[in-house]
Amino acid sequence: MSAIHPTRTGQILSATALIVALLAGGCASTEPAPAPAPQPTPAPAPVATPAPPPPAPAPVQVREAAPERYVVQRGDTLWDIANTFLRDPWYWPEIWVVNPQIPNPHLIYPGDVITLYYIDGQPRLMVDGGPRVRPTQRLSPQVRVEELPPSLDVPIQSLHQFLVRPRVVTEEQLDQAAYVLASQDDRMIFGTNDRLYVRGLDADALEGSRYSMFRKGGALNDPVSGELLGFEAIPVGDAEVVRAGDPATVVISRSDREALIGDRLMPLDNSDQDFVFTPHAPPMDTDGKVISLFDAISQIARFQVAVINLGERNGIEQGHVLATYQSGRVIRDTIASERGEEVTLPDERIGLMMVFRTFEKVSYALVMESTRPIQEGYSVRHP
Repeated sequence: MSAIHPTRTGQILSATALIVALLAGGCASTEPAPAPAPQPTPAPAPVATPAPPPPAPAPVQVREAAPERYVVQRGDTLWDIANTFLRDPWYWPEIWVVNPQIPNPHLIYPGDVITLYYIDGQPRLMVDGGPRVRPTQRLSPQVRVEELPPSLDVPIQSLHQFLVRPRVVTEEQLDQAAYVLASQDDRMIFGTNDRLYVRGLDADALEGSRYSMFRKGGALNDPVSGELLGFEAIPVGDAEVVRAGDPATVVISRSDREALIGDRLMPLDNSDQDFVFTPHAPPMDTDGKVISLFDAISQIARFQVAVINLGERNGIEQGHVLATYQSGRVIRDTIASERGEEVTLPDERIGLMMVFRTFEKVSYALVMESTRPIQEGYSVRHP
């Protein structure tokens, strides 16, 4: 049993008596105790406001003059047909319905009959007539062979050189490309049928391998960030390997301009190219610039090609349709002030482009429509 300490017990009793005396004195007082000071009302906790949902995509709008049925004509392009039915041709994939009863249902051929109809109020297009859609007939057993005309698309002649030959190359591609070392007769300028010695061909380059010859052009820099995106590849011609080795011997088989010592060579792209470009809209936040023009000095128009500073890393795909905007001029407003305040006029939409070949940092785009000539520095955005 623990010992009791009298001193501590006496202290506790004295403190208790003091508290009782104070309480008794407080109760005997005639003045009421002061009311406690009001406490400030705490501020309400902040409530997080949810971000507004992204805007709903615009409904597909059919032209008022759109026909119910349209017979595809030779020379029509997919863009022309989409433009016949839709105000915005890039919405074509959203209303196109594949007819499983016909061969190659994803393609369109001259003679096909395209019908416009509605399901739950939404427009739809489908091939339901023409030489590929035949009524049921009782036929005797035999093989019938019929060759279909070429399918429709944008004018391939405008794009072929850009699909099989380099027109924009990266710094790494330049460093790795083969180059012209010398000629057979020690000349400095060469043309068709001339024999050249080259170094740096692929290790598997064999006799008969074909290469595209080009010359390093100007640098392509991003106009916003200043990043080096690549270099223009000036086409020189084509060459064919007649003797493998290092150096190898090639013969110029096609010439666009005179060849020079130091010109570069890259393999011709003989892979099966996808020449079917289905127009569709890019991401909503797409925003880029025209950084180069092909086969033009200062401006281009319909069915000419531009390079834009957007590529695969920006989500750009083959078939993306981009609206082109002329940059607004900066003028001085001498009416508002004598000194003339600088005012930037709004950008003006002047055309549409369709991307037909993409790389990591840049893409090629074909001008499909333009109301004014397109120049370097113009903007490209979601249409």
